[in-house]
Amino acid sequence: MIRDVQAKPLKVLTDDRGFLMEMLRADDPLFEGFGQVYITGCRRGVAKAWHYHKEQTDHFICVSGVALVVLYDGRQESPTHGETQEFVLTAPPAQEPAPLLLKIPPLVLHGFTTRGCDEARIINIPTRTYRYENPDEYRLPWDSKQVAYRWPVEVVRGG
Repeated sequence: MIRDVQAKPLKVLTDDRGFLMEMLRADDPLFEGFGQVYITGCRRGVAKAWHYHKEQTDHFICVSGVALVVLYDGRQESPTHGETQEFVLTAPPAQEPAPLLLKIPPLVLHGFTTRGCDEARIINIPTRTYRYENPDEYRLPWDSKQVAYRWPVEVVRGG
């Protein structure tokens, strides 16, 4: 596991009416603070990558489709420097594999694409609000040679 990355299995409670799944609570050991909540989607064949933050921690949860989330540790001082890690995030009410909350720390590059579906949607709960005048967002091209990862062959573009 890349240092400081955490994956928390999420419990899906189902009954004849549907389901309920808690994602992140203020009393959760993973919780650091609240900035905002937003949803983002990605279409088949596209990688939404690479980006990172210097200040904020992201918390990804897939809510539609299946997402392949990839992390790359570019932090020079990290014991996992240069490592990549893949996570497959499923949407509820799936229970196998269980949906996950993926905690992505500052300075870890990340991106995602679909996995076997036309679109994947992720809710992110970052610890900071987006600053339009001075965003805490830094980017590399989706196919950057600086990142030791190659997206699946179906991914033909990104950003």
